[in-house]
Amino acid sequence: MRFRTTWRQAAREAFPDAGFAEPADESVLAGAERKLGEELPSELRQLLLESNGIVGRTSVDTVWTVEQIAEQNLHFRTDGSFAGLYMPFDALLFFGDNGGGDQFAFVRTPRSPDVFVWEHETDSRRWVAGGLRDYLGRSLADGGDDWYR
Repeated sequence: MRFRTTWRQAAREAFPDAGFAEPADESVLAGAERKLGEELPSELRQLLLESNGIVGRTSVDTVWTVEQIAEQNLHFRTDGSFAGLYMPFDALLFFGDNGGGDQFAFVRTPRSPDVFVWEHETDSRRWVAGGLRDYLGRSLADGGDDWYR
């Protein structure tokens, strides 16, 4: 039998002082998925069932709580003031940030395990990691909050 690393272990490998929360409740996850009108990516869902968010270096919300994921995504998809400033956010599912305004997301359409960054100053969206485990390794490593640049 092959041993599978937990999400907490994966985060600690990159940053031993990563902050964890109590696991998200299944009913809270289901409620967030109802609000969003879609299931969360399975890896993100599994991570949230281990820890409802991860805090990285300099207290950055590397992975948001399930409540924040639902709230922020609904805000970005429905706030009319964003329409004149940015391309639509409907194709993205944000789940974390760098503490300075840039946010990290999965692509919803077509669904992909890859992680992309949305840079708020330029509205650019580009690939930064080959999945959630890769994202944790890169974002929590000792490279600063702009590790993806």
